[in-house]
Amino acid sequence: MPPSAETFARGVPPPAPFIDIAGPPRERGQQYGEQARERILRGIGHYTAQLEGARLGWSDIEALVQTYEPTIADFEPAFVEEMRGIAEGAGVDFAAVVMLNARTELLKLADRRRKGQPALIDPDGCTGIAAMPAATRAGNLIHAQNWDWKVECAETAVVVRVRRDDGPDVLTFTEAGGLARSGMNAAGISITANYLESDRDYRQVGVPLALLRRKALEQTHLAHAMRIVYATPKSASNNVIVAQAGGICIDFECAPDETFQVHPQRGLLVHANHFQSSVALGKLKDTGIANTPDSLYRDVRVRELIEPRIGEITRETVKAALFDDYQSPWSVCRPPRMNTSNNLSASVAMVVMEPALGLMEVAMLPALNREFTSYRLDMEPHVRREAAAVRAA
Repeated sequence: MPPSAETFARGVPPPAPFIDIAGPPRERGQQYGEQARERILRGIGHYTAQLEGARLGWSDIEALVQTYEPTIADFEPAFVEEMRGIAEGAGVDFAAVVMLNARTELLKLADRRRKGQPALIDPDGCTGIAAMPAATRAGNLIHAQNWDWKVECAETAVVVRVRRDDGPDVLTFTEAGGLARSGMNAAGISITANYLESDRDYRQVGVPLALLRRKALEQTHLAHAMRIVYATPKSASNNVIVAQAGGICIDFECAPDETFQVHPQRGLLVHANHFQSSVALGKLKDTGIANTPDSLYRDVRVRELIEPRIGEITRETVKAALFDDYQSPWSVCRPPRMNTSNNLSASVAMVVMEPALGLMEVAMLPALNREFTSYRLDMEPHVRREAAAVRAA
């Protein structure tokens, strides 16, 4: 489904709608589906059309979804209930909602069934940043990302606040119908994720990445969130930056069956779409660089732009680095351009979080638009105390 004229009108796309949900999983799913129905339908239409264009009918898509459903149920039964609620609220098939939450895995599996034909999916780019409290002017951790994917997703993105009775509330930026992409929780834990690719991918059925991120964001303790990212079996490689407002951040370069770590340098962590860990590079083959060669300099550019401000980094410093247009359109901030799969690709959103403040700022299609919308999450008292203690240290 092509982007509508609204996406490019005056170069300013509409902000991501705010979806506020609460209650048991099925009930909050229904609330989500009702509030985001139009964008969910648009997302389903987009991915279904893409798969059908590859001669995969709905029955084929349902069969692919069924490959993942038992794994999801074993990982977290509440997610199955929440997705059923989303389907009910939006008036769509349950399989369509699972498709939205496993779209990367399903598109890749479809590609494997079409050997010798053009790929359905190009890697989504993404450049992630975490600035530690000691490196920032306010003494608060800043965690941010450009999300590079299909320009159509500027019209399917939402920000969801999940008010929970059994754990910290969650605020996540995601595609409509998705349980999570990037975000933070009321315990101060924040997550962003970047595409990686290795020679170990798609040898096993693992937990879809969107659900892994949501599960990590439901945790009260950082150790539990990190364990989920580190140890959960995956279908494919992925990079996940996990941080906490009190001042800890680790980058996890995940292969499906093994995880490697990258730590901040001088209080700054930057990651694009290639493996950095020397341990990882000694054990596997990075197969993604051929399709994302700009990754090799995107993280270098961002680091070089931010490093002179270490000790004085602000959200505006981070934004300025993520707006970088060096070598455009193969740049940190990507304007709409055709990719090798004949999809119109762009930096769909810039997401900037300061978890100690419970603040998320989002600019849609940042190469065309520098207007940010703010979204808020009430942080738990201990997070505010931890952040104040770090600033005072």
